[in-house]
Amino acid sequence: MSSPLCGVAVINAIVFGVYGSAMRFLGENTLSNQFLAGAFAGGVQSIISCPMELAKTKMQLQGVLGPDAMQAIKTGFAQKPALYRSPVDCLWKLYSTQGVRGVYRGFGSTLTRELPGFGSYFFSYEVLTRAMTPIEGYDDDGKAVNGQIGIGRLLMAGGLSGIISWLVSFPQDVVKSRYQADEQYTSARHCALQSYRSEGVSVFSRGLWSTVLRAFPTNAATLTVVTLFLRYVSDLNDEKYLQGLML
Repeated sequence: MSSPLCGVAVINAIVFGVYGSAMRFLGENTLSNQFLAGAFAGGVQSIISCPMELAKTKMQLQGVLGPDAMQAIKTGFAQKPALYRSPVDCLWKLYSTQGVRGVYRGFGSTLTRELPGFGSYFFSYEVLTRAMTPIEGYDDDGKAVNGQIGIGRLLMAGGLSGIISWLVSFPQDVVKSRYQADEQYTSARHCALQSYRSEGVSVFSRGLWSTVLRAFPTNAATLTVVTLFLRYVSDLNDEKYLQGLML
């Protein structure tokens, strides 16, 4: 369990760190910049998440008999001895036998999932938080002065953003997972076509609702905690600035 937890922590640190740097580089806080910064963050973290997810998939499916690993798992055949002792051992053996290409199997599919997924994630969060922020009053020019959005609304905006992100990227995730799990596929495109021909279009939404149910609380908590932390740090910086003026 510690390995997945560490992996999630590393991925989140990369995503929010790169996203923040990208927004500072882009300058203006527009919705298009939110999407671009999110997509860029998703692309960068793919460098880490692709081999991590590949190792996790291989560890979960190792020892399965037959050319079709997914089908063998469904029917309960798991008779071969375990090949990998740990995720690191898995990646090392893949690198030793297949090189970098083996470690990054499914990288293209990961990008097609993460670029629109994280782009829509931060875009939708910005749209929702703007819409949910209460108006505190109006200035002398008649322009609305926004108040501070509460925790309840932050949780709702974060949860809905996670759902939107998965709705955008779930079909790509299905293809990526199948391609990484089964060596019979020669490419992600081959995997998508074979899956469609054998199981129909519904294969690309299989497991979507369970993912959506998990996405809401996870992303509600993540984005709310990040927003509150940044708000706290901003308040601290304002206090230090005011203290500096008083001195």
